[in-house]
Amino acid sequence: MKESHLNIRIEQCLMLAKASHCSRRKLAAMAVDPERNVVLADAYNGGPRGAKGNLCKGDYCEREKEQIQSGTRMERGCHHAEMNVICNAAAQGVSLRGAWLIIPAEPCLMCAKAIHHAGFARVVLVGGGYAGGDTGVIYLVENGIACQQVDGPTDPRTIKN
Repeated sequence: MKESHLNIRIEQCLMLAKASHCSRRKLAAMAVDPERNVVLADAYNGGPRGAKGNLCKGDYCEREKEQIQSGTRMERGCHHAEMNVICNAAAQGVSLRGAWLIIPAEPCLMCAKAIHHAGFARVVLVGGGYAGGDTGVIYLVENGIACQQVDGPTDPRTIKN
């Protein structure tokens, strides 16, 4: 994929993240075919499809209420953008084998496993994103998935005043 095309897809992914209702961290994921430069599926993090309210528990953020530290207890809270993009592709019958995944944060281990098993060939990580706890990047690299770091906006939670 040409660098100029990749940059446009990264911008699209970052714009899509704004659709998330998550009050802690707005994230998105975009699966692209690197040969044809087309979007195969996209998604953002959020509560269950069709749930009442905008947040993971309807009207409140479960992780904030329980004061769960970032990078821990990933089974609690909203659906991750990476999981949602894989589910969206599956619901449409779209294969992700050989696709690239653009994400503005390092995936948790749970999402890294799903990324690997979905057949992605490359993960493009937008720099400055989530970088807490035990991330899935090591898992991805150990399992043959190329991880490419690119510049991007900084996570506001990591800025020291």
